[in-house]
Amino acid sequence: MRTTPLAKANEVDRKWYVVDATDVVLGRLSSVVAAILRGKNKPTYTPNVDTGDNVIIINAEKTRLTGKKAKTKIYYHHTNHPGGIKSISAGQKREETPERFVEDSIRGMLPHNTLGRQQLKKLHVYAGPEHDNQAQNPELLDINKLI
Repeated sequence: MRTTPLAKANEVDRKWYVVDATDVVLGRLSSVVAAILRGKNKPTYTPNVDTGDNVIIINAEKTRLTGKKAKTKIYYHHTNHPGGIKSISAGQKREETPERFVEDSIRGMLPHNTLGRQQLKKLHVYAGPEHDNQAQNPELLDINKLI
């Protein structure tokens, strides 16, 4: 009888990747990065274990939106006070907080539970070309080849 090998949390081999988001469409970037954070690019993928790798995204302020999304796509949140609904366009959000803009997009593609929160901790987003994770020796991942 053969059994399916299941990964264990302490046996996972994690890598570090750097992704340059310059002129990459936000949705395509997010879907590829979410798959890497979940570990779906590995043969040892197990749905209930965090088998993913660490991802560093640089130049988050230079991501691209297709069509008229920069003006017409609206993000809403509520302050939990009466009349406290707030809205911001995608273009404004990208200009004001580019790290949060990319991070929220990727968060939506991860599981909405404790495993997803654990996987999101392996994401590091920077607005500019510099990052603080040189000591981990990250390898450059060309996102255009994976799309």
